[in-house]
Amino acid sequence: MRHYEIVILVHPDQSEQVPAMVERYRTVIESTGGMIHRLEDWGRRQLAYPINKVHKAHYVLMNIECSDDVLKQLHSAFRFNDAVIRDLILKRDKADTSQSPLFKIKEQEEGDSSHSKNRDDNDPSGAGEIGNPDPDTIDDGVMTDTQDDAQETGDESGDNETE
Repeated sequence: MRHYEIVILVHPDQSEQVPAMVERYRTVIESTGGMIHRLEDWGRRQLAYPINKVHKAHYVLMNIECSDDVLKQLHSAFRFNDAVIRDLILKRDKADTSQSPLFKIKEQEEGDSSHSKNRDDNDPSGAGEIGNPDPDTIDDGVMTDTQDDAQETGDESGDNETE
């Protein structure tokens, strides 16, 4: 049996069906003695370019070990499933069981968003939100160089109109 890495892109309207699809592919692989070494659901992500006028897709990554016949069966299942808008099958030398860098980033983003949400909930003054700055950090009447430059360019255009 050989090792393969499979990435499938599912139409975003069919995201609810992804767990059922993955389970169906899992039974096909495991019923013939194959193994799934890594299974990652990356969720909905922006596509680099539109595919059939779709700008987002639900990504799923699988590292599997299976025979050539099972791989052909999976590939035909991907082709004839309207929900799968793209699939990529790569032959690998060995099983890869570590988390992918993209999955690690996704987990960090989920952890950061829940952490920042908790931090905002604990701040009753609302000083941490955009639009409600902390009054202790505001400089009264102090302008930076970029603000001075912006005002000078605005004043020059105003002077030309009055002459």
